[in-house]
Formats: sequence, C-alpha cells, structure tokens
Amino acid sequence: MRVHEELTASGAVLSYQALTAFCRRSGIGQEPIVASGRYHFEPGEESQHDTSPHHIVIGGQKLLVQTASIVLCYSRILFFQFYPTFQRFDCKVFLTDALRSIGGVTERVMIDNTHVVVLRGTGKEMVAVPEMVAFADRLGFHFVAHERGDANRSARVERPFWFIENNFLAGRTFTDFADANAQARGWCDRVNATYKKHIRAIPRELFAIERTRLRSLPAWIPEVYRLVQRTVDVEGYVTVNTNRYSVPVSWLGRRVEVRESKDKITIELDSRSIVTHGRIAQPLGQRAMLEQHRPPRGARVARPDPHPEEQLLVTAAPEIAAYVTALKQRGSKVTTLALRQLLGLLREYPRDAFLAAVAEAAHYGLYDLDRLERMILRRVARDFFMLERSHQREDEND
Repeated sequence: MRVHEELTASGAVLSYQALTAFCRRSGIGQEPIVASGRYHFEPGEESQHDTSPHHIVIGGQKLLVQTASIVLCYSRILFFQFYPTFQRFDCKVFLTDALRSIGGVTERVMIDNTHVVVLRGTGKEMVAVPEMVAFADRLGFHFVAHERGDANRSARVERPFWFIENNFLAGRTFTDFADANAQARGWCDRVNATYKKHIRAIPRELFAIERTRLRSLPAWIPEVYRLVQRTVDVEGYVTVNTNRYSVPVSWLGRRVEVRESKDKITIELDSRSIVTHGRIAQPLGQRAMLEQHRPPRGARVARPDPHPEEQLLVTAAPEIAAYVTALKQRGSKVTTLALRQLLGLLREYPRDAFLAAVAEAAHYGLYDLDRLERMILRRVARDFFMLERSHQREDEND
C-alpha cells in the first residue's frame, strides 16, 4: 500500500490491484512456490506416531486432553486414544495397545522429536531415552525422528488429527476416558474399512498385504507399569497423581511400594500384604476407599499416643500421673511443650524436691511450670549452695 502511494505521487497511473499482480508475476516480495515432495513406503517399513491437544467433553466438563495417534504409512491404518497427560508411561501404554490392536510392528516408528522419547539431538542425530530404547527393542522396532522443520515427513500422522477433530469429536460427549477410548476404537474400525479417495483404496484391503510384512510381536508382552515409593498418611491413604487410595489402618506411617499400571494401582507393603485399586485416570484429587478399609460405624480408629513425653513421665514418676493429666487439660502452654518442660524438670532436679513441689502445686491447682521450677529451686537451694557456703566460711577463717 505504501509503495502504491509513492508511485501515484510520482505520477504513475495504476491501480493497487495491478501493482500487486505485477509483484506476484515478477516474484517481488513473494516466496517461490515449491512443489511438495512425496514419500513412498513399502509394506511394514514405517509407522508414524504423534500427539496433539484437543478439547473434549468428559463427564459434562470440557477438558484439554492429549490425542495420541499412530498410522501405518503403507496401508494408512489409523489408531488413536485420549490421555489426560502424555508422559513416557502413557507413551508405552499407548504403543503397547496400538501394536496389539494392529497385530504386528513396523521396522521403525517415526516421531516428531518429542521429549517423551528424545534424550538429545534432532533428526538423524536424535538419541532416544534408554528407557524408551529398551521398550522398543522388546517389541522389535526402533524410533527415528524427522528433521526439524520437515513437516511433510510426518504427514501420514499429522493429517488424521484434523479429521479426528472435525469428524470424530464433533458433537460427541463421553462419560469418562474409558468410554472415549472405546468409542475411538470403534470409530477407527469403521474409518479403516472406508474407501479413501486420496489413496484410492480401502486401508483394510491394503493392510491385508502389509500384515504379511509386519514383524511379529513377542509371545509375551510384559505389563507397562510405573513404580514409586510412598508413605501411608495419617488418614490411611496413599497418594498417586493427587488421587488417594486407601490401605489398612495398620499400615499408618509405613513405607509402601506403589505399582501403577494402565487400569489398576497395586500397593504392596510386603509379599503377603498387597492392596489393589482401580486406577483413576485423571489427577482430580479423588479418594478411593475399599470397603474392608472402612472402620465399622461408631468405631474409632486407635491412634498412637501423640505425646511420648507423657509415657516417659508416668513411667519415671507414677506419683505425678494425675498432675500430668490435669496439666494437659488446664496448662497454658502447648501440651507437647509443657510435657517436655516437665520432663526436663524431672531429669534435671533431685527427685525428692521435684515430687514435693509437684504435690504442692497439685494441691493448690498451679500449672504454671515456670513457677513450679521456682518452687523446686527453693527446696534444693540449701543442698545446691551448702558446699559453696562452706568454702566461703573456710576462706574467711583462713
């Protein structure tokens, strides 16, 4: 627009549309158009995996979730699932379910330089996380990453995300993640059996050819799990991803091992003490209570004594048990601090003077421990300072 103003000001007679058309024909201010490339894949050669954020309605709430997808590059077989978050644990769960559903694995799996798999580097220099390398070796494939900025390299998996958002998710609601993923599987089965104009074929028919070229999965695929250590809280729960799972009351304060898998949470104290819960997929801060862990109605859970100093006092001086009980009820200080101070007086001063002062304080209802200490000092003053006075007299006589 500014160029057109200057040209007309200098005497040129032309419209703005004529100027822009001239610039386009001459390549002025325009990037040259480059024809898009085409990648050819043999059956069983490659599959592409990626994730994309989408908003879906689950349980009446609109949530931002991660859509994980994988596509076989030759037959265009599509498989996708939804996850609240997508970490390495979720990636391994997804790929395990996807490859089981497909019934085999390609030679390589292309990724988009995601930090879930990548340890360092990009493209050909990408180095995968050892944990993910071991996972891929177990299933018989290896991860590769496309070069940065080469979006066409992962077009097989990028294109279906638009299709999922504008076709599958349009107008759909779900009760929970299990319902959403079950509907996604059913939808993938229908889509994979539908004729595709851009490939001029039905993915299921092409898959019949590709299946013979896929690598076989191991006869036994171990369950994907995440192992963490937790301490049972004072209410008898173990926290995993903000959700709390109940355990027996006898486990309070104990260290336990938590195994988190796709559908369950297994809490183990030892080989004979194991508790299993259904896993809550979303980090919602919910509580899962098993019926056997619920105390009977009206029954109170026995809790350990919160004041160990009280037991030490009563054991060392049973005569002051009544005074200790009254001190807990009528003392002006925090109970724990008061009991610790009283225990210190018992350990520091002579027993007879201490017991006599406590008896007098109990008689008059005195629970000020600073005053109690002064009462003890008055009783032991002669004994404490007798030696010092005798030395002073000897010095005076000398």
